[in-house]
Amino acid sequence: MTTDPTPAPDAAAPETSDAAPAAAPAPVFGAPAAPGDEGTRPLQHDARRPPRWWGQALAMGVVAVFVGIFAWRAIGSLQSLLVNLLIAFFVALALEPIVVWLVRHRWKRGAAAAVALLGGLVLVVVVFALFGNLFVQQLVQLVGNVPDLYASAQTMASERFGRELPDIDQLVEQAAEQWGGEVASGALLVGSTLLGGVFASLTILLVTYYLLAAGPRFRASICRWLTPNRQQDVLRLWEVTQVKVSDFINTRIVLAAIATAATFVFLVVLGTPYSLPLALFTGIVSQFVPTIGTYLGGALPVAVALTSQGVPQALGVLAFVIGYQQVENLWLAPKVSARALEMNPAVSFVVVLAFGAVFGPLGAFLGLPIAATIQAVANTYVQRHELVQSHMLHDPGEGPGGDPAGRGDVEKARAAARVADRRRATEA
Repeated sequence: MTTDPTPAPDAAAPETSDAAPAAAPAPVFGAPAAPGDEGTRPLQHDARRPPRWWGQALAMGVVAVFVGIFAWRAIGSLQSLLVNLLIAFFVALALEPIVVWLVRHRWKRGAAAAVALLGGLVLVVVVFALFGNLFVQQLVQLVGNVPDLYASAQTMASERFGRELPDIDQLVEQAAEQWGGEVASGALLVGSTLLGGVFASLTILLVTYYLLAAGPRFRASICRWLTPNRQQDVLRLWEVTQVKVSDFINTRIVLAAIATAATFVFLVVLGTPYSLPLALFTGIVSQFVPTIGTYLGGALPVAVALTSQGVPQALGVLAFVIGYQQVENLWLAPKVSARALEMNPAVSFVVVLAFGAVFGPLGAFLGLPIAATIQAVANTYVQRHELVQSHMLHDPGEGPGGDPAGRGDVEKARAAARVADRRRATEA
């Protein structure tokens, strides 16, 4: 019995005697080429032509590249402004406790901010006014003694080494010929730098005042864009940062006091005039001027000793400044910073070096409060675990559980090793 493989016509289809042949469907690129390819996904475009979105994607890519280049150049141009804003933010955090104290004593917020900011500014101006005049006088005296010092150097070189040094007039003429143009351009550079410094100082002062005067309103304007949970996190981070910056300023004050006392004692023993103002100038400048503060603070007492006492005393002051700076960097500053900012001394020392290498003088000055803030945030949000009982976590005299010698774990390890040795001997 055979069956017709041809399927029966549909009963519902109308029968026509002379039906016209059906029109062939339009070809679709990517359609199955043969029976059995029905599972192939048909292409939506001609593979020989680019897709429709190609032009739009290319245009968007070009626009993205130009926007990235513009943003990079804009950030580079605004770098100085961003640095000034960062300095103003940290100054506002440092002065915030004074403003809060004044507000608690029924001062208005704006008046308290103005008094705190102007008080700090007046203190800085008074310090520089007191010691700047002394510095200029000693510098002028030093410049006036340069010919005599050079004449003595000529005599010593001729008598001891048999070398004739050129006269100072010849050196001045040669310097004017070689570096006259550079001196003029350098003067213009110094003038533009001073003008830029004045503008930057005004920017920092204005932004600092606005931040202090706004106070809670500024924090509220930021928190309105955040959810309640995020608001708590931001306010907690703000408070931690403010505390760490205040601790950092207190640390600088303590180090400045110690440096002032040590320098004063050394200058009194050496017999250098103006010992107290010189020591105060050295202590303040060395702590609050980043990177070059040590050299600026030590330059004035060295110049005074050189002009009023002589070369041996000046070399002695220079050796003291260099030696004290090493002691402060390697021992004193890490211990004081660790106590105030709750950081390991080695960590604080490495942080200052790292931030200074990456971000320059500003990074060296703000490295410790930033690192302390990060550490405080990590202690708050990063989960910590209980420590296991091990002799590796304690000194011999600090063993837990009534083990003053700290030998409990050691004896257990030795006993376990003896048991393992006996077991291997028995099996052998």
